[in-house]
This record gives sequence, structure tokens and C-alpha cells, in this order.
Amino acid sequence: MHRYTRVLIGPFLALAVAGACSKAAAPPSVKVTDVELGRALDADKRISDKTDSFKPTDTIYVSVTTEGSSPGARITAHWTYQDGQVVKHDEVSIAPTGKASTEFHIAKPGGWPAGDYKVEVMLDGASAATKSFTVSK
Repeated sequence: MHRYTRVLIGPFLALAVAGACSKAAAPPSVKVTDVELGRALDADKRISDKTDSFKPTDTIYVSVTTEGSSPGARITAHWTYQDGQVVKHDEVSIAPTGKASTEFHIAKPGGWPAGDYKVEVMLDGASAATKSFTVSK
């Protein structure tokens, strides 16, 4: 083989090997596929009593379903009242390997003020869904 040919083949071979390695080591991915609100959860952390209308003394649950795999992802639930007043901010680290559900909840022993609320669900800091709900007497 000529010296000139070896000089050209070397870089192309290195690129081909690097490309194969990067494809094999593609980062795992996880995505939010469903967000539900309700008054109760089942054993799989899914909502068993779906609603978006609550009484002041209810515990309010949100169930976040994800699919995919990741060695470490963050799911956040940011709860707000009417004008954006923060009610609660929760964050959970997950390491899913398929379909999974994560739950968040808020409760107030003295009862929630009547009005409009929202919960924004974020995955790794990016908004995945926002659900609105009301509390009325």
C-alpha cells in the first residue's frame, strides 16, 4: 500500500469507528406520555378517581406516566394558585426502564381556598404538561 493511501485511510477509519461507537452509546431517553389529576391512586400510582374539580378538604393527586429509559431523570410538579402564587414545588429523581408512573400530591388540613389552580409537570427542566383544576365548596 502506498504511503499516500495509508494517510487517507487512517482518518476515515478513525471516523467510522467513532461513528459506530457514538451510535451504540446513544443516550437513553424518557418522555412524559400522560398526566392525570384526581382524588385517589391505585397500586400502580395511577389515578383511580379522575377529576379536575375538588373540595377544599380533598388531597389532590397528579400521576405522571413516562415511557423509555434513563439512568437519571427529574420530574417536577409545580403547583400554583390563581395569580401564580406557589402552593408547592416537588421534584423527584427517577431511573425508569420502561413504562412508569410517578405521583405527586398536595393536601391542606385546614382546607384549600376556593379558586383556580394549576400544576405544571416538567421533565428535566422542560415543560411536559400543564393541568388546570378548581377547588369549590
